[in-house]
Amino acid sequence: MCLECGCHNSVPFGVKVLSMIAPGLLKATEVDTPRTLEIHESLLAKNDDSAARNRARFRQQGMLAINLLSSPGSGKTTLLSRTVDEFGYDERCAVLVGDLETDNDARRLHRPHVPVAQITTGTACHLDADMVAKGLDVLALDGVRVMFIENVGNLVCPADFDLGEALRVVLLSATEGEDKPLKYPPMFKSAHVVIVTKIDVAGVLGFDRQTAMDNIRRMAPQAKVIEVSARTGEGMSEWYAYLNSHLSELTHENRDSNA
Repeated sequence: MCLECGCHNSVPFGVKVLSMIAPGLLKATEVDTPRTLEIHESLLAKNDDSAARNRARFRQQGMLAINLLSSPGSGKTTLLSRTVDEFGYDERCAVLVGDLETDNDARRLHRPHVPVAQITTGTACHLDADMVAKGLDVLALDGVRVMFIENVGNLVCPADFDLGEALRVVLLSATEGEDKPLKYPPMFKSAHVVIVTKIDVAGVLGFDRQTAMDNIRRMAPQAKVIEVSARTGEGMSEWYAYLNSHLSELTHENRDSNA
């Protein structure tokens, strides 16, 4: 966690719902917090407690929660837009979007069949579990199978904050170069999936796909790697198949637990 960005302090944030079901704006109050290492540790412990409650809530409601992380401009919103348009017609999805300011991405993602809420974090460079919990409180979640959480664009601080997700998906864009996994190892080491985006322009940009794959495998040998272009649709079927496989696992787990 960094001192410069303000993420060590409790900060005001808002949740704006782009839906007729629960319109409104929630505001948290600002709390002064000493700038000490102990505060960092206590904040992470508090976040872990909130994340555990979120995780239990997701499981109880039969939702697959997915935390999408990347640097700004790597294509999270574009990937989600196509996903909710195609995959979202077969499986009901909801989206929480995190940004420091504006609700532009939430507006891009809003669909009649997709509940969406925008969380504006103010000075915080990441979402935390409490923000996610408040976002969940104002969404209509009946029948939702997949909860997508589009985190703030940042490859540093979000790596430390568990949101209660079942899957952590990290995006690497062909426009960013092949060495991002080497520069930001904690983020990639925490990934269940690495999605290489904008693959349709990789050749034009001189993006070395093999070098990128080698770097991903070096930092994230545990992660499944999927190459996609949300613009052309290349690779999206593999992404949907991955989501369906985890939904099936979740359904079987819930059946076993209720047996």
